[in-house]
Amino acid sequence: MKLLRCLAVLFFLPATCHAQLPEYYQSINRVTWLSQNIDAILPAWIALGMTDVHPYPNLKAVGTDHGKPATISASQVTGRFGNLTITFLQPTPGPSNSYSDFLNKHKDGIFSVVHEVPSREAMDKEIQRMAGLGVSVLQQITFELDHTPVTYTYFDTEPRGKYVLGLVYWPGGAPKPLQQKTVSHIAPVVRDATAVAAFWQALGFPGFALEHASPRDDSRYRGRPLSLPFEVGFQQLGPVSYEWIQPPSTPPNIYDDFLKRHGEGIQHLGLPVDDLAKATAAYEKLGFSVWQAGAWGDVGKPDSGQYHYMDTDKIGGVSLELIHAY
Repeated sequence: MKLLRCLAVLFFLPATCHAQLPEYYQSINRVTWLSQNIDAILPAWIALGMTDVHPYPNLKAVGTDHGKPATISASQVTGRFGNLTITFLQPTPGPSNSYSDFLNKHKDGIFSVVHEVPSREAMDKEIQRMAGLGVSVLQQITFELDHTPVTYTYFDTEPRGKYVLGLVYWPGGAPKPLQQKTVSHIAPVVRDATAVAAFWQALGFPGFALEHASPRDDSRYRGRPLSLPFEVGFQQLGPVSYEWIQPPSTPPNIYDDFLKRHGEGIQHLGLPVDDLAKATAAYEKLGFSVWQAGAWGDVGKPDSGQYHYMDTDKIGGVSLELIHAY
């Protein structure tokens, strides 16, 4: 079976059968979220529940970008959104780099999902493993945060994997996200989920099979009735899962809106709530309306649920999905 799996993905990457995926990929330390104007979006995120906010203006990072020496200036704000730590980063105008390239291509959005390594040796070992699989380092930089040199390695996975895989080494250990479970899943929207699944599986990550989703007849898009069958695959990696969505272009829907506005990438974060109506009302009071709504199963009975996508794309390029499961 292992041989067959390797042969199946050889088309996408060379030398696919390598060591087992390191354990640190089972948890997410943070996401790197790029913005053209942090000051414009931060108040809204604080109002939505972001806590433990720490600004780091005028940071300077030294390292490499696209294999060349680089010094990158940026403003940064870190905070916690329940169990997910967010690092908002706004690069200072200057020479082109991976951050500015992303913003030019996608506008605001989640650039990278970052995992913490226990040592620089572990980081170097993973760089070697990924190189053996045909994946190079996109950027490696060190920031000085609170008198501590913090090193990030970002792999060049976005073209085929649709987000940048990141590692961080923080001497003494990075600040940990809260245990409170707020974010249940991360959802990229892509045009060819089968190819994406093969790419990640070739790197040792769990694969995922596509399922045909047919939401109930009471689904709505911007208040209008919506009939939207689409393809979806679920990838489990630790407590936060990935929901890969491959939508049709018609009828109009939130996923295709994202593809047109940002291109492929992380479209929403899933947030379980106890009371969907109450949570939705709180978001609407802050100026965020329901963009798309739907349900699954026999609502009110076990294995059913309802969801509302809130229009938070305007404050960072990512929507929040409020989910109530019965």
